[in-house]
Amino acid sequence: MNSKISGMGGGKGGDVVVETVARLMVPFIQLFGLYVIIHGAGGPGGGFQGGVIIASSFVLYVIAFGIVKAGNRFSETKNTMLFSTGVYIYAGVGLLCIICGLAFGAQFLNYGYIPLTHHFEENRALGMDLVEIGIGITVMAVITSIFFNLVWKREGEEVEGED
Repeated sequence: MNSKISGMGGGKGGDVVVETVARLMVPFIQLFGLYVIIHGAGGPGGGFQGGVIIASSFVLYVIAFGIVKAGNRFSETKNTMLFSTGVYIYAGVGLLCIICGLAFGAQFLNYGYIPLTHHFEENRALGMDLVEIGIGITVMAVITSIFFNLVWKREGEEVEGED
Protein backbone atom coordinates (compact mmCIF):
# COMPACT_ATOMS: atom_id res chain seq x y z
CA MET A 1 0.00 0.00 0.00
CA ASN A 2 2.88 2.37 0.65
CA SER A 3 4.03 2.06 -2.94
CA LYS A 4 0.55 3.16 -4.03
CA ILE A 5 0.64 6.14 -1.68
CA SER A 6 4.01 7.32 -2.94
CA GLY A 7 3.72 6.19 -6.56
CA MET A 8 0.41 7.72 -7.58
CA GLY A 9 -0.10 11.35 -8.31
CA GLY A 10 3.50 12.36 -8.78
CA GLY A 11 3.22 12.56 -12.54
CA LYS A 12 4.05 8.86 -12.79
CA GLY A 13 0.76 7.87 -14.39
CA GLY A 14 -1.60 6.90 -11.59
CA ASP A 15 -4.68 4.82 -12.23
CA VAL A 16 -7.24 6.90 -14.17
CA VAL A 17 -10.21 5.04 -12.70
CA VAL A 18 -9.06 5.55 -9.10
CA GLU A 19 -8.32 9.23 -9.70
CA THR A 20 -11.67 9.83 -11.42
CA VAL A 21 -13.67 8.06 -8.73
CA ALA A 22 -11.78 9.92 -6.00
CA ARG A 23 -12.36 13.23 -7.77
CA LEU A 24 -16.08 12.47 -7.83
CA MET A 25 -16.37 11.00 -4.31
CA VAL A 26 -14.35 13.49 -2.23
CA PRO A 27 -16.88 16.36 -2.47
CA PHE A 28 -19.78 14.03 -1.62
CA ILE A 29 -17.92 12.59 1.37
CA GLN A 30 -17.18 16.09 2.64
CA LEU A 31 -20.80 17.16 2.10
CA PHE A 32 -22.01 14.13 4.05
CA GLY A 33 -19.55 15.02 6.84
CA LEU A 34 -21.01 18.54 6.99
CA TYR A 35 -24.51 17.03 7.13
CA VAL A 36 -23.51 14.82 10.07
CA ILE A 37 -21.98 17.81 11.89
CA ILE A 38 -24.97 20.10 11.43
CA HIS A 39 -27.62 17.49 12.26
CA GLY A 40 -25.64 16.01 15.14
CA ALA A 41 -27.34 18.13 17.79
CA GLY A 42 -30.80 16.80 16.95
CA GLY A 43 -30.01 13.26 15.84
CA PRO A 44 -27.25 10.71 15.52
CA GLY A 45 -23.84 12.06 14.67
CA GLY A 46 -22.17 15.27 15.67
CA GLY A 47 -18.93 17.13 15.45
CA PHE A 48 -16.63 14.20 16.14
CA GLN A 49 -18.28 11.83 13.68
CA GLY A 50 -18.55 14.47 10.97
CA GLY A 51 -14.92 15.51 11.46
CA VAL A 52 -13.79 11.91 11.04
CA ILE A 53 -15.85 11.57 7.84
CA ILE A 54 -14.32 14.74 6.38
CA ALA A 55 -10.83 13.57 7.37
CA SER A 56 -11.50 10.28 5.58
CA SER A 57 -11.99 12.25 2.35
CA PHE A 58 -8.40 13.51 2.70
CA VAL A 59 -7.21 9.93 3.19
CA LEU A 60 -8.98 8.97 -0.05
CA TYR A 61 -7.32 11.93 -1.79
CA VAL A 62 -3.88 10.79 -0.59
CA ILE A 63 -4.51 7.23 -1.77
CA ALA A 64 -5.65 8.42 -5.19
CA PHE A 65 -3.21 11.26 -5.92
CA GLY A 66 -0.24 10.71 -3.61
CA ILE A 67 1.05 12.34 -0.46
CA VAL A 68 3.02 15.06 -2.24
CA LYS A 69 0.04 16.42 -4.17
CA ALA A 70 -2.17 16.17 -1.08
CA GLY A 71 0.45 17.92 1.03
CA ASN A 72 0.61 20.74 -1.49
CA ARG A 73 -3.18 21.03 -1.54
CA PHE A 74 -3.65 20.88 2.26
CA SER A 75 -0.51 22.21 3.90
CA GLU A 76 0.42 22.01 7.56
CA THR A 77 -0.15 25.76 7.90
CA LYS A 78 -3.74 25.44 6.69
CA ASN A 79 -4.24 22.47 8.97
CA THR A 80 -2.98 24.40 11.99
CA MET A 81 -5.20 27.35 11.14
CA LEU A 82 -8.26 25.08 10.92
CA PHE A 83 -7.35 23.34 14.18
CA SER A 84 -7.01 26.67 15.96
CA THR A 85 -10.23 28.02 14.45
CA GLY A 86 -12.20 25.01 15.66
CA VAL A 87 -10.85 25.32 19.18
CA TYR A 88 -11.56 29.07 19.21
CA ILE A 89 -15.15 28.54 18.03
CA TYR A 90 -15.78 25.98 20.77
CA ALA A 91 -14.06 28.03 23.47
CA GLY A 92 -15.70 31.26 22.27
CA VAL A 93 -19.19 29.80 22.59
CA GLY A 94 -18.34 28.48 26.04
CA LEU A 95 -16.94 31.84 27.11
CA LEU A 96 -19.98 33.64 25.73
CA CYS A 97 -22.19 31.27 27.73
CA ILE A 98 -20.20 32.05 30.88
CA ILE A 99 -20.47 35.80 30.33
CA CYS A 100 -24.19 35.59 29.59
CA GLY A 101 -24.57 33.22 32.51
CA LEU A 102 -23.16 35.83 34.87
CA ALA A 103 -25.47 38.47 33.45
CA PHE A 104 -28.67 36.39 33.21
CA GLY A 105 -28.06 33.68 35.80
CA ALA A 106 -27.73 30.94 33.17
CA GLN A 107 -25.65 27.79 33.40
CA PHE A 108 -22.43 26.91 31.59
CA LEU A 109 -23.07 25.99 27.93
CA ASN A 110 -26.77 26.80 28.31
CA TYR A 111 -27.03 28.29 24.86
CA GLY A 112 -30.50 29.77 25.26
CA TYR A 113 -29.27 32.98 26.88
CA ILE A 114 -26.73 33.86 24.17
CA PRO A 115 -27.98 37.08 22.54
CA LEU A 116 -27.90 35.83 18.92
CA THR A 117 -31.63 36.09 18.15
CA HIS A 118 -34.75 37.08 20.07
CA HIS A 119 -35.98 33.52 20.63
CA PHE A 120 -34.67 31.20 23.33
CA GLU A 121 -35.05 28.05 21.18
CA GLU A 122 -33.24 29.56 18.19
CA ASN A 123 -30.38 30.71 20.41
CA ARG A 124 -30.07 27.22 21.86
CA ALA A 125 -30.05 25.62 18.38
CA LEU A 126 -27.47 28.09 17.01
CA GLY A 127 -25.25 27.64 20.07
CA MET A 128 -25.30 23.85 19.75
CA ASP A 129 -24.60 24.07 16.01
CA LEU A 130 -21.63 26.40 16.61
CA VAL A 131 -20.18 24.01 19.19
CA GLU A 132 -20.63 21.04 16.83
CA ILE A 133 -18.97 22.98 13.98
CA GLY A 134 -16.01 23.84 16.22
CA ILE A 135 -15.62 20.22 17.29
CA GLY A 136 -15.92 19.00 13.68
CA ILE A 137 -13.27 21.39 12.38
CA THR A 138 -10.89 20.47 15.19
CA VAL A 139 -11.34 16.71 14.81
CA MET A 140 -10.93 16.90 11.03
CA ALA A 141 -7.72 18.90 11.32
CA VAL A 142 -6.20 16.71 14.06
CA ILE A 143 -6.98 13.39 12.35
CA THR A 144 -5.71 14.71 9.01
CA SER A 145 -2.53 15.94 10.69
CA ILE A 146 -1.98 12.58 12.39
CA PHE A 147 -2.50 10.75 9.09
CA PHE A 148 -0.13 13.05 7.19
CA ASN A 149 2.53 12.71 9.90
CA LEU A 150 2.29 8.91 9.84
CA VAL A 151 2.47 8.73 6.04
CA TRP A 152 5.37 11.22 5.80
CA LYS A 153 7.29 9.25 8.44
CA ARG A 154 6.63 5.98 6.60
CA GLU A 155 7.78 7.56 3.32
CA GLY A 156 10.99 8.78 4.98
CA GLU A 157 11.72 5.32 6.39
CA GLU A 158 11.34 3.70 2.96
CA VAL A 159 13.61 6.22 1.27
CA GLU A 160 16.32 5.72 3.90
CA GLY A 161 16.05 1.93 3.70
CA GLU A 162 16.53 1.85 -0.08
CA ASP A 163 19.92 3.66 -0.04
